[in-house]
Amino acid sequence: MLDNYFIADQFSLLSKLMDIHGENSFKTKSYSIAAFNIEKLPVQLAETDRDKIFSIKGIGENIGKKILEILDTGELPALKAIIQKTPAGIIEMLQIKGIGPKKISTIWKEMEIESIGELLYACNENRLLLYKGFGEKTQKNIADTIEFYLKSQGSFLYAEIEKMALNLEEQFKQKFPQAKTSLTGAFRQQQVVIHLLELVTTVSASEIKTFVEEGLQMKEMERGDDFVSYKGRENIVLKFFFASDQNFYSRLFETSSQPEFLEAWKKQHPGAEPEFVHEQAIFDAAEIPFIPAWLRESDSILQKEHHDKIHHIIQPSDIKGIIHNHSNWSDGLKTIEEMAAACIEKGYEYLVISDHSKTAFYANGLSEERIAQQHIYIDELNKKLAPFRIYKSVESDILNDGSLDYDEDVLASFDLVIASVHSNLKMTEEKAMMRLINAIENPYTTILGHMTGRLLLSRNGYPVDHIKVIDACAANQVVIELNAHPRRLDIDWKYIGYALEKGVLISIDPDAHSIEGFDDVRYGVLAAQKALVTPKDNLSSFSKIEFEDFLGEQRRLKL
Repeated sequence: MLDNYFIADQFSLLSKLMDIHGENSFKTKSYSIAAFNIEKLPVQLAETDRDKIFSIKGIGENIGKKILEILDTGELPALKAIIQKTPAGIIEMLQIKGIGPKKISTIWKEMEIESIGELLYACNENRLLLYKGFGEKTQKNIADTIEFYLKSQGSFLYAEIEKMALNLEEQFKQKFPQAKTSLTGAFRQQQVVIHLLELVTTVSASEIKTFVEEGLQMKEMERGDDFVSYKGRENIVLKFFFASDQNFYSRLFETSSQPEFLEAWKKQHPGAEPEFVHEQAIFDAAEIPFIPAWLRESDSILQKEHHDKIHHIIQPSDIKGIIHNHSNWSDGLKTIEEMAAACIEKGYEYLVISDHSKTAFYANGLSEERIAQQHIYIDELNKKLAPFRIYKSVESDILNDGSLDYDEDVLASFDLVIASVHSNLKMTEEKAMMRLINAIENPYTTILGHMTGRLLLSRNGYPVDHIKVIDACAANQVVIELNAHPRRLDIDWKYIGYALEKGVLISIDPDAHSIEGFDDVRYGVLAAQKALVTPKDNLSSFSKIEFEDFLGEQRRLKL
């Protein structure tokens, strides 16, 4: 309906977008005032004689003509035109409290951020603190508001929903101690993005209804013969699969397996008895080792050559050192000494400091002079903290031509170099591949950082040919990072199997900008488990001695 609220909203949005684009401030203000006046009118403009619209106080000639355009066409052409030249993510930012048009303009034009997810990641990297008008409190408020907003969209990162999922399972077990209940589906499969939480339970449908509707304040959404689903205030969907005591573990097995895996399983084991006393018994009956839910993706895992690797799959406890970290020398929160002390306390053997390079001016990237100063500081800390060791690294920007942004003598001063793309992300696959391959072929590149630049639920990343990138890394002895930040998890685990076939090492790294960020390695491990990664396949699982041997061999082979 073309009521006054709709018309006012059109002028309000036009005013805000013009402000973001830095257009004439007089016009911007006039549209904002028009929106305010229209919303307060005692009569509907759609029901007002057109000639009289121009005589309404606060309307005038220019605004009046635009009102008629809305009434005639259902839209405001000036607004449509400015929307077409504004990224959708920038418009979406107007939903976030605490950032008005002026701040959004800075975020877009100076920080080169174009989506809410990218903005949240920038908050995690403390990038906003480097710009006028963004203090620590403002940055935290923006991050909190974005997190709340993203949750309302109904899709969640595994890390975001993990605590809620485990609490929900525990609540059911406490409320119904005699029943069997287990999380299943995407969460149990350790998928990186979760669209709904699924549980298998022997709790009756009526008991589920009472508990969920009264206790969790959720409304029934869909019901079938063997399931019921509910939706909550933050668009969280819970789906319950009904089971009996006799078929509980069969239902758990089926609902926590991908269709391709399940189809292959049923072909190999037709007519299997559905009654099992635990999930392990299903595999015992088939005379094959237990396959965890997070490996039940395809039929390939049923091949015998994979069975031995399952027993040696990487665990969070296998991480020996924390590679790829940012200190307060660039955009991290803590000093190198504070980060090293935290590593020692957590039982790690070494820390790799990889602050941003000089091209990353937005992240207070290191000049050549500051690199020399940092290396002296690290040398002093290593004497003080021995046998623990801090390694000198840098996250060097991959420039537009694929070169790294320091001369060879500077690159040679580091123990290892992580090469990453951070700028000009809107590019063709041809351009992206040129940049990546050139960087991989640089003899000083040790690790290729976050291969695609993706941000889950926010940014797809630039297009790459994963196979060609992996082949290039194999040919040039370059390690591929599995960036463990829950919003990245880049390289995608689905390509890791090929990398391992080609003899390429993976490095599960937190990309930490704070001490709390160290714990993100766990999410990298969960993703790596889906690709059958073992500790010997992962650089950050190397002991300090093994890591130093690796660095020595790299220099021998490449330099």
